[in-house]
Amino acid sequence: MKRTLAISALALTALTGAASAMVSDAAEARIKHFAPNANVQALTEAEVNAALSIINGGGTESEKRGALKSFVR
Repeated sequence: MKRTLAISALALTALTGAASAMVSDAAEARIKHFAPNANVQALTEAEVNAALSIINGGGTESEKRGALKSFVR
């Protein structure tokens, strides 16, 4: 049982790392447009989705830049 749990935990860790590394070029370009210094590859999939929600949401471009800069730090 402990071995199965350990293997499951290892697999979950591996999948989580892979998910954070799978940022599309288009998503990275859109985020970098608003936050040029952002390390997009270090973001998780959920963080990338949240950043894209900020970009696609309402507000001015300046507000979006401010929100993204605060978010990705």
